[in-house]
Parts: sequence; C-alpha cells; structure tokens
Amino acid sequence: MNIPLSYSAFQPGSLKDCIAEARTLIFDVDGTLAETEAIHRRAFNAAFLEHGVEWYWDRCTYKKLLRVAGGKERLRSYAKTQPPSYRYTDRQLVEVHQGKTRHYARLMAQHTCRLRPGVEALIHAAIARGQQLAIATTTTSSNVDDLLSRAIGTHWRSLFAAVVAGDEVARKKPAPDVYLEVLARLGQSADGCLAIEDSANGLKAAAAAGIPVLITRSEYFRDDDFSSALAVVDELTEVG
Repeated sequence: MNIPLSYSAFQPGSLKDCIAEARTLIFDVDGTLAETEAIHRRAFNAAFLEHGVEWYWDRCTYKKLLRVAGGKERLRSYAKTQPPSYRYTDRQLVEVHQGKTRHYARLMAQHTCRLRPGVEALIHAAIARGQQLAIATTTTSSNVDDLLSRAIGTHWRSLFAAVVAGDEVARKKPAPDVYLEVLARLGQSADGCLAIEDSANGLKAAAAAGIPVLITRSEYFRDDDFSSALAVVDELTEVG
C-alpha cells in the first residue's frame, strides 16, 4: 500500500476499518471511478476539428490544463494563452464545449470505459455494510450518466443516495461546493463521511468541506501533493 510517511500509522487493517466505519463514502468520478481523462481529451480534439478551432491538446498540454476544473473553464483558460488569431469568443467556446460533450458520449458508446480496479468491490462491500454512497464531481451530469450507465448499468443511480455534478453548483473544485451540496442533500455532517479522490483539487475541495480524504492515484495526477490526505493508495484493491 502506497501510504505517505506522515500517515504511516495507518496500517492496511486500520485504514480498512476507517473506510468501513464511515456512514457515507463520497466518490469523485473522473480518474477515481474510472480513467476517463484520455477520452475527455479525445472528445475535446474532435470538437476542435468539428468547429474549425485550430487547437490540438496533446497529453502534456492536457495534463497541465487539468489544473483548471471544468471543461468550459479549461477552454477559456487556454484561450487566454493563445495569440489573437487563435482566440475565440465565449459563445464559440460554449458551442465547442457542447460539441465536446456530444463527442464524449459517442466515444463512451463506442469504447466502454471500465471502472478502476477495486471500485466495484468497494461499492458492493459498502452497500452490504449498510453505508450510503454519494458522488461529488466537477464533470457534468450527462458525462456521469454516459460513463456509469455503461460501466455499472442503467440502474447505477439507485446505488447512490446523492449525485452532485459540477453544473449544479456555483463553483467547481477546489471550491467545496459539490461536497457541501452532498452533505446538505444527505443531511449529514462532514465527520461521518469519507471522500475518495484522485487529484489535489479534489483533495482541497473535500478538505475545505471538512471531509477526510482517501486518495487513489490516477494516470494524470500521480505527482500531485497529497500530503494532507488521510491516506494514499495506488488502487482501491489495496483497501478492499
């Protein structure tokens, strides 16, 4: 188990106990439930081509852009760095983002994205223990459905007591809004929950809401600073 030295007191058994004792497990989606970022990047590039936008995001560029939470926000941030002839109006960027969402749905339909190792087992174990499950994500509601209706099944929503997406709150991660909204919908206090995240932005968002965080390292955020997390693992199989 890959746990930071500052949290070395958490042995595998005690971390499992900590997970099992939480009343609610709150999952991030992209990078946490499934490795979706490569599909998001492909969808952005397909939308650029469709709308005549002369941009292309390679893996290195996209990794840097992921520091900006939210697809529309990412587009606007990138536009500001481009020379005048390669900038686009906000209306154009909104249309590009709408196209990106359609391409993401298309790619999901063509290539089912599986849940990361250990996720399904943890979900089933939590349900068997009588724990609540929730989702707090920066991505849109439609993107969550495109992923989980294929990775889990069309019944996926019945497994989660609350699902809050980035398009339902005023501010996206690292602001705590999605987590605060989950707590409000569930009528729960932060200390009864455990957030499962993969990025520094997600860690900051949950921590700002007072929720302890278990990090599962993902492809794009492996080198983020997770020193304030409860624990860090490479995969959730390590705590199942």
